[in-house]
Amino acid sequence: MERNEKSPEEEITTPLIMSVDEMIEQSIGRLNLIQILQIFLVSIPTFFDSQQTFITVFAHALPTWSCTTSNTSCTSNSKLCDLSKTDWAWDSGNVHTSIISEWDLQCANSLFAGMPATSYFVGCFLGGLLLATLGDSSLGRKNLLCISTLVMSLAAFASAFSPNIWVYSIFRFICGIGRAPVAICVLVLLTERVSKRWRAQAAMAGFMSFSLGILGLTGIAFLTRDLSWRTLYLWTSIPGIISSLLCYVFLYESPRLLLMQGREKDAMAVLRGLGSNTLISPSLPNDNTGQKLPKTNPFISLKILLGRKWAVKRLIASMLLSFGIGLMYFGMFLSVGNLGFDIYLTSVFNALLSLFSYMLTFLWWIQHCNRRSSLLGFCTISGATCIIFSVIGKGHGGVLIGRELISLFCACMAYNLVLMYMVELFPTCVRNSATSLVRQAMILGSVFDPMLVLLGRKNMIYSYGAFGLAMLLCGFLVLCLPETRGKALCDTMEEQEFMDQDKIF
Repeated sequence: MERNEKSPEEEITTPLIMSVDEMIEQSIGRLNLIQILQIFLVSIPTFFDSQQTFITVFAHALPTWSCTTSNTSCTSNSKLCDLSKTDWAWDSGNVHTSIISEWDLQCANSLFAGMPATSYFVGCFLGGLLLATLGDSSLGRKNLLCISTLVMSLAAFASAFSPNIWVYSIFRFICGIGRAPVAICVLVLLTERVSKRWRAQAAMAGFMSFSLGILGLTGIAFLTRDLSWRTLYLWTSIPGIISSLLCYVFLYESPRLLLMQGREKDAMAVLRGLGSNTLISPSLPNDNTGQKLPKTNPFISLKILLGRKWAVKRLIASMLLSFGIGLMYFGMFLSVGNLGFDIYLTSVFNALLSLFSYMLTFLWWIQHCNRRSSLLGFCTISGATCIIFSVIGKGHGGVLIGRELISLFCACMAYNLVLMYMVELFPTCVRNSATSLVRQAMILGSVFDPMLVLLGRKNMIYSYGAFGLAMLLCGFLVLCLPETRGKALCDTMEEQEFMDQDKIF
């Protein structure tokens, strides 16, 4: 008697006992064209995320100036604030290429002059705290990503029409709130919609898009260098608005999240859209386990996370580690104007270096190296090198830029690894919330960067020295976290506890 072939509809309802992770692996184990297009689409928001994060490098740069009188006290080496306003003028003439020249901030104290940039990172920090759990519950990954990108881009667009520094700071604050969940939503969506085999390569797409955004920003800034800083905001915000609408129309939600919410039909529809031909219903957690996330309570995932002692300890160690990495990573990019080199060329070097670090991390390092030892090594080298060249100062041109690139490369590697590491440390039911909180600790570190960067214009120890010390000290906290290399993503807290029988805590 011949065995009858089962139809796709019969396969969907086959009552097999299978976990969510096993079902995802079986359904979309092979990477196809549709999945590649989805990876490209979900990576686009990070392109504009990086532009809004580092746009102040150019919009807040100190413009070049020249002496306008024959007064011998005015030379190219004079301190601008020691001269009379009649002795010098901005080279750009009537065009304000920076907020510094438009609002006369060249002699303002560091706290006031750095207020717009600080407002942005404070917005990132608060926005992450307020919006982190929505990706695990009511809004979901996709909707939160689209809304965040739209708010970020609209606020950036409005920044171009700011009449003064106070209104400008408010718009930067709103931009930061909108931007806060973008990177985490992208990372989680990329890793949850592909099989374990392709997880690292998919995550790399988001990081590479981030670096390409910096390159794009540098190119736009160079082409508009003789125009108003407001033009730079217009050229970077309008494409971001368009991208948020495209993502809303064409992007798929995470099938893992849909299954954890009990939306099995929606999850199966997504898997079909991703090109799966083999669909098997998984064995979902019961309602009384507290792991299937109800849409009615947006903070249930946070409650689950904080309800486990091991998860709280892991979260604290991860947040402190990320704080130091964030202070170093963002500070290094924001400080390019303090090195005494061409700001556009240095930004290109830094962006290309970070791009290379992403390729190295996700094409080779993630597959072959442990997370803990790698993070410890990169944090130590980056922090120590940064401290050394901050002491040497600007007098050693080639040596300075070489050490800066080494320190930045290690900081980029640590930044790449820690975000991927966080995705693997927490289960699906709390992954977006936990990873977002860790990300917010990273953003909290960057809150101090604008002020340190301005102080570093006088003495590099205040900027690069502080970055290196924070990176060095916080890097040792990785020893408090378990190794995750080669382990499958868990979906519930119970699964995570079972898998981490050999965890440190």
